[in-house]
Amino acid sequence: MQLDHEYFMKRALVEAEGALDREEIPVGAIVVMNNKIIAKGHNLTETLTDVTAHAEMQSITAAASALGGKYLKDCTLYVTLEPCQMCAGALYWSQVSQLVFGAADEHRGYRKMGTQLHPKTKVVSGILSDECAELMHAFFSRKRKQH
Repeated sequence: MQLDHEYFMKRALVEAEGALDREEIPVGAIVVMNNKIIAKGHNLTETLTDVTAHAEMQSITAAASALGGKYLKDCTLYVTLEPCQMCAGALYWSQVSQLVFGAADEHRGYRKMGTQLHPKTKVVSGILSDECAELMHAFFSRKRKQH
């Protein structure tokens, strides 16, 4: 059975909710190969006190480990928020075959920053974008109320 983008984005949203539970910015990511999740991750920047511990970076590292190699050819990375330029750079070097993201990041997304992905990387955007954006809005709304 071929699973679709919405199915896998829902799985990435579960990861994002895991970040939210840890008081992290709620971004989740998974890596899929041959219709199977081989890696997952969510933001851990606060937990690890590491600005590079984005969901994409966590899942790229886990996928490379699972595959025993640094290239993610024939893999799709699903992420709930458009990657930043750092993560887009890592996706470039990993040569991921496809990037699928939910909500656009109008301020810090790789497209706004002019960052390029690998020329062979296909991009699909807007999958469950409302659900992905709502998690972000709820998180930042709650943060503003706390201050």
